[in-house]
Amino acid sequence: MTPVEIAVEIAGWAGASLILLGYLLITAGKLTGQSPAYQWMNVAGAAGFIVNGWWHGAIPSAALNIVWMLIGAVALLRIAARRRKVAEAVK
Repeated sequence: MTPVEIAVEIAGWAGASLILLGYLLITAGKLTGQSPAYQWMNVAGAAGFIVNGWWHGAIPSAALNIVWMLIGAVALLRIAARRRKVAEAVK
């Protein structure tokens, strides 16, 4: 295996691990869907799947994970906006 191939496999496995860990933490009640940590796990995990899927020619998987990553990014933006609104209200 070349160093690039190893990096692609690491990205895929890291992505899978992050998404699985996020799901486990949600199921165990340790995080909520509105948790930045959960959303960052989804964004980073999807990015790893995108790299791996694209490399292996799994275009449907890569496309799905682009959408998954965008959903997580929008959630993070909404969480940040809500926090700013609360902080402004407190002033």
